Amino acid sequence: MVPTQSLLLPLFGGTAAAANLYAAHYSGTLNHLAFNGTSLTLVSSEKTGQTLPSWITYDAAGKALYVPDENFLDPASNAVLVSYSVGANGALTKKGNATTPRGGVATVLYGGKDGRGFIANAHYEAAQVSTYKLPLSDSRPLQTLNYTLDGPGAVPDRQEAPHPHQVLVDPTGDFLLVPDLGSDKIHINKIDKKTGKLTECPPAKTFYGAGPRHAAFWSPSCSKSRVASGKGTVLFVANELSNTVTGWTVSYPYGGCLELTQTQIITPYKGNSSAPAGASLGEIRVQGNYLYTSNRADQSFKPYDSLTQYNIAANGSIAWADLTSAYGLLPRSFELNKAGNYVAIGGQTSDNVAIVKRDTRTGKLGPLAANITVTGPSSGEGNPIGLNTVIWAE
Repeated sequence: MVPTQSLLLPLFGGTAAAANLYAAHYSGTLNHLAFNGTSLTLVSSEKTGQTLPSWITYDAAGKALYVPDENFLDPASNAVLVSYSVGANGALTKKGNATTPRGGVATVLYGGKDGRGFIANAHYEAAQVSTYKLPLSDSRPLQTLNYTLDGPGAVPDRQEAPHPHQVLVDPTGDFLLVPDLGSDKIHINKIDKKTGKLTECPPAKTFYGAGPRHAAFWSPSCSKSRVASGKGTVLFVANELSNTVTGWTVSYPYGGCLELTQTQIITPYKGNSSAPAGASLGEIRVQGNYLYTSNRADQSFKPYDSLTQYNIAANGSIAWADLTSAYGLLPRSFELNKAGNYVAIGGQTSDNVAIVKRDTRTGKLGPLAANITVTGPSSGEGNPIGLNTVIWAE
């Protein structure tokens, strides 16, 4: 019998309830987990009604989850973006859905009065970004951005078409960016916060064959007004095909579009050494003055893959600091909790969520605190398998 949340011990021996996490699995399930400081428990698992649930966006203020659908095998079919409300003890209730283009791999909230009025969806397979007004209703997208490619890139089997892999909002809330693995570009869009409309700006071009996958912003520790203005902001990009991290300074010409200037290229390995054959970068995260990437299929801690820690200097440059075990295979997803003292890592082919301790002073990742297997079969021949996303619900 699966324990309910009420049976779990208080977190870290205090009076606070256990922490809630959610994990999406390509078998078609959304899984609710609970962590009490020493153990990780599966609270519930439910079918989302999608072909390939592929990402989770958590709205802490609105107590809601959004899950896109990577359905890509049938060109004649669409996908479904699903929303859930999060109730007491983390219980989920399905609230709404919208029909979307195929290949949804990431979503982000943006616009409105509080940055939560609309949602954007990156479609890897369809080479599109679609947007929707919230709450979700099954109607036409608010807007669809279509990307094209003049010819194959440096890696023809992966860069035969544009492949938007993420959508993210800059610290000012005025711009939405789209790393495009297929076209070696970072698309930049100006946000109309009232209407949710995106206006395309000139994209930033990465180096040939970079394959930008995921990105994260860093702003210097300073006053809120300076962060809101974007001054000193850096964008870090995990490039899947080249196995590199690039640093980009961010500038905001008055009344114009956000602009990016590449300033640094570094690999995830000590001495700026090359990645092992077959390895590829997964996600990238910033916490304070530390940056982390997940390294898939590098087998640096056999049989497990790895995470890399970089230290961020005051000027926004990064330096390699450490390589630690991912305690799983193909770490497609990872996320730090709000306090920064734990990291949850999702192993795609090992079907597990591992939680490791983190030193908030040095940023170093420590020993394994808890681990759980979340299994499920492929939903059909040719479909990807395994756990693809894990998040903290805080």
